[in-house]
Amino acid sequence: MTNVEHIAQIPMFDGLSPDQHRELGSIALEKAFARGTTIFSEGDPGSGFYVAISGRVKIFKLSADGKEQILHIFGPGEPFGEVPVFEGRKFPAHASALEHSVCLYFPRPAFIELIKGNPSLALAMLGVLSRRLRTFTVLVDNLSLKEVPGRLAAHLLYLSESMDGTDSLDLDISKGQLAALLGTIPETLSRILGRMVKQGLIESVGPRVKLLDREGLEELAEGVRRL
Repeated sequence: MTNVEHIAQIPMFDGLSPDQHRELGSIALEKAFARGTTIFSEGDPGSGFYVAISGRVKIFKLSADGKEQILHIFGPGEPFGEVPVFEGRKFPAHASALEHSVCLYFPRPAFIELIKGNPSLALAMLGVLSRRLRTFTVLVDNLSLKEVPGRLAAHLLYLSESMDGTDSLDLDISKGQLAALLGTIPETLSRILGRMVKQGLIESVGPRVKLLDREGLEELAEGVRRL
């Protein structure tokens, strides 16, 4: 597929005209990253933003002692590194490829010029930033106010909602990555999954998790119930 064809399928650019898709395609650069490759580091100049076309990318912070806190995991069609587009500042976190990934890169100066003539692009970006703000609000709430079982329950419910309410989920990230996303360690995550299975909240076989007691998970996520 051409860059323009990829752009036409990106949700953020829904509603734009074919001419606008072509304008975006004229400034987009395709970049491939091998698994484990750093895409940008915290503090690097925010010279542009990316949209994943294939593969998966993690956005994360590192503490002073090297502990990793995953903030987001993005897949095809999802933008990342977009905050500096409006700020013109440095990237606030790290990004690396979880697997071989192909991304479209939009340089900030060229994109800003397009926005000046296409206000609908600015509205699309603001929509993305608003959704990210809500996601960060939930993340801060989970990490600061909920215990790990509540964080896991909330995450499983979130995954279910994002997949049209299905009770059968495939965890397509490793336990180590999921633990880092939830602010814990893999051993603790495994113990909590085991307790959820014993209490009849879920079934867990390999990467597949089936939600058996949605009400119980909601109570756990809200802190009403404890494991």
